[in-house]
Amino acid sequence: MRSDLHNVNVSGAGSKPMVFAHGFGCDQNMWRFVAPAFEESYKTILFDHIGAGSSDLSAYDPDRYASIDGYADDVVELCRELEIQGGVFVGHSVSAMIGALASRTAPDLFDELIMVGPSPRYIDDDGYTGGFSEAQIHELLDFMDNNHMGWSQAMAPVIMANQDRPDLSEELTNSFCRTDPEIAKQFARATFLSDNRRDLRDI
Repeated sequence: MRSDLHNVNVSGAGSKPMVFAHGFGCDQNMWRFVAPAFEESYKTILFDHIGAGSSDLSAYDPDRYASIDGYADDVVELCRELEIQGGVFVGHSVSAMIGALASRTAPDLFDELIMVGPSPRYIDDDGYTGGFSEAQIHELLDFMDNNHMGWSQAMAPVIMANQDRPDLSEELTNSFCRTDPEIAKQFARATFLSDNRRDLRDI
């Protein structure tokens, strides 16, 4: 069952499902201060992407997860298993696009998509600002390939961008470091080399 593979946790007194999906380098723990606020009105569903948190690492397939489409397929299969229809999907970072792809494949799953810090493409293009040049992305990926721990310690404060809260950067660093380096590298490539701009037209 996919729910076993993804360490699914269901809470809440409501009938309408709200699915929370974490971003790169994190796990469902990132929602611990957010999800409880919705438990009175929704049935909240938290899970870990395969390769993250307490998911079943033996289920990781490099071919399936070479692009974020594999993660979107997981979301569809998981929601089908949980009999979700007309729910709310809350996706952070790359999971915003994962939710968009899942919604495109199975429009009946979600009535609403909530995207927190989304980006359909991270690399700048003609007339489009993704935030990074192609060279910068490849430098970032090379750094990660050569020194995963160093990358984690250097990038977490930049990504978190809360200089007055060093504890948050430390938490993100620890989350990065708990992830299997090989899985993290492949997820990084799937994330930072993705281009889902055209997919948004179908949402």
